Amino acid sequence: MTICSYLLQGPRVAIRHIVRNDYEEVAALTRASADMQQPWLGTREQSPEAFDSHLARFEQPTHEGFVICRRNTGAIVGGVNINNIVRGALQSGTLGYTAYASTTGRGYMTEGLKLVLQHAFDQLQLHRLEANIQPDNVSSLNLVKRLGFQAEGYSPAFQLINGEWRDHERWAITAEALAATPPPATRVPPK
Repeated sequence: MTICSYLLQGPRVAIRHIVRNDYEEVAALTRASADMQQPWLGTREQSPEAFDSHLARFEQPTHEGFVICRRNTGAIVGGVNINNIVRGALQSGTLGYTAYASTTGRGYMTEGLKLVLQHAFDQLQLHRLEANIQPDNVSSLNLVKRLGFQAEGYSPAFQLINGEWRDHERWAITAEALAATPPPATRVPPK
């Protein structure tokens, strides 16, 4: 577990940039979550070199990488990327995220993604974020709906995953829409 200063904090989670020292924790979480993630993300290499390549993307102004951490322990519970950031008249980006099997279903991703959206619209001064989600990924679709994203369209053969071109639904939210959205309800798991 890496201790860094957080960018934003909620009641149970906080967000910070992903760093090299996160490798062991992220790799272990990804291995333990392989069955859950594989249909949506495909098989991903978990070597230190692959992680370094992943981090190198975030050195460019077109990509931002975050982890969602539990506030009380600092343990990572999710990952979020803002990719393909376009400035100028668009001020937009594409949101990608992943949950981990050990902490799914507890509302951490809802709370953490809300913080990432706030950071994107306030500190990064983006105006619009888009999320592309496979139609069968019900958990992910429910997540963006809770956050106030609106369905915009359908993209056939959008992304190559596990050797197949997969269709995706396109969802988006603007800074104004987020400001007008009531806070999402978070589920508190039974003890």
